[in-house]
Parts: sequence; C-alpha cells; structure tokens
Amino acid sequence: MNLHRKGRTALVLALVAVVAMAFRVSWNALRDIAGAVGADETAATLYPFVVDGLMALALIATLVLAGKDRTFALRVLGTYTLASLVLNYVHGLVPELHGRTVEWGRLAEWDPANWALVLLATSLPVGSIYFGSDLVAKVLHHRPAPIEPPIGNAEESAETEMNRSTADLPVSTPAPITANVRELPRPVAVGFLKSSIPTKSVPSIVPAPVEPIERRTVAAESIRPRGATGRVPDVARTPRPKRTPDELLTEARTATANWADDKLTAEGIRREVRTSPARARTLRDTLRSERGLQVA
Repeated sequence: MNLHRKGRTALVLALVAVVAMAFRVSWNALRDIAGAVGADETAATLYPFVVDGLMALALIATLVLAGKDRTFALRVLGTYTLASLVLNYVHGLVPELHGRTVEWGRLAEWDPANWALVLLATSLPVGSIYFGSDLVAKVLHHRPAPIEPPIGNAEESAETEMNRSTADLPVSTPAPITANVRELPRPVAVGFLKSSIPTKSVPSIVPAPVEPIERRTVAAESIRPRGATGRVPDVARTPRPKRTPDELLTEARTATANWADDKLTAEGIRREVRTSPARARTLRDTLRSERGLQVA
C-alpha cells in the first residue's frame, strides 16, 4: 500500500514538471504573439497565463464535473488547446516575431489569414473571462451523486426497517366495575284481585342468573386480538428465503422473456421477482446488456 502511494505521488510530480516545462515553451510564443497584436510589456507577459492557464482550469473541471457540464469543460479544453497550437505554429512560421520586428498587427502576408489570426489572438482573453467564470461557477455548484450501498447492505437495511416496531407504551388499566345487583320484590295480589282470581298452581319462575358486568367486560375485551407492542422474536417470525444473485437473474430472465424492450424497467422487474430496488436496477442493466440495448 505504501509503495503504491509513493508511485502515484511520483507520477503526479513528474506530470507537473512536464506541464511546467511545456508551459514555459508555449509562454515564449504566446508572449511574442501578444506583443505583435498591440499588447504592452506587462500584458504580453500575462497573455500566456490567459490561454494556457484556462486550459489547466478546464482540465481540473473535467475531473470534478459530470454529465453535460463535463462535456462543456472538455469542449473548452479542446478549443483553447487548438488555439494555443495555432498561435505557436504561427510563431514558428514568422521569424520576425522572435525579434519583435514584425509590423504591428501583422501576423500573416495574406489579408484574410491575418484578420483571422488577429481575431483569434485578441478574442482569447475575453473568452477566458467568460468560460473561466462559467467553469468556476459549475464547479462550485456541483453536487456529487450519492453512492448507492451494495446490494447486500441494501437488503439488510430493508429487513431492519421491516423488523422495527414501536416502543412499548404504558397502558392504563381501567378500574373494575362492581355490579350493583338489587333483588326486586315480587308482586303480591292485593284486595279484590286476589279474591277474583281462581286459585291455581302457578309454576314458579326462576330468574336467569345475571352475569356480573365485570366478567362480561373482560370477555368482550378478550375477543379483540391485542397487537404486539414489542419486537417480534426471531422464532415467531416466518423465515424469509434468501436468493442468490444467480437465482434472481435466472428468475428475472424467465419472467421477462416475453417482455418488450420498453417495458424492461427496474420497477417492473422489482414487482415481478419481489426484490429490492437496488437489485432490480442491477437486473435491469444485465438484461438490457444481454439484449444488446443501451444500459441506463
């Protein structure tokens, strides 16, 4: 591990040294070009930093950005690299530029070529301001994409969320209700009613036993199943069969054999084989690659 780190450090230092020497070579040509198009001594000295410095900034932006922003940074890097190459090439073709004896504003004998070269040399500083500011803003506002956990960890986290339960809450038990049963007096025949009614043997009516209210309340409460307030023990839980990635892939191939290409989505595969979203995306990419489609 230590040797690997030392090798990477040595490679970076060597790259920095090569880039610094290449900048020094290009700096001489760009300084003479800037002087030929009207820049003073200070501006001509800073001109190479405007062109080659933006190339370094665009290179760093390509390592940080992603998607369309990275494509934009690559285009800026390619454009300024090509512009620096053209100006270095012109510097090699015109010997008068080395001694700064060339006519001011004259980089080529043919007028259209001279106009194009002067326009290129004078527009590069303005482009550096625009493109450099845009690249810096994109880098500062860039948010890296979240790293998805491995498939195994995602499945474990899903099982952990399913096994969670609410904490035990104290339930207040209501006080028992005492039944206040009073025996009512039996009706007695009084006066003429007693004398007019013929005497017959009337069977005695035995009142039905009254169940205490407390017992009935307990029986009614016992009918409702009480939900578990704590964590369900592992023994009482139904074991969930775990499938290997190969078994999941085989099952997904069988289930989606007759599916159209546009219906081969991660959500459809997840519902069909009943797996986690992360594994469904992996299965979708594998099946799309097997069909020769573009992986999303």
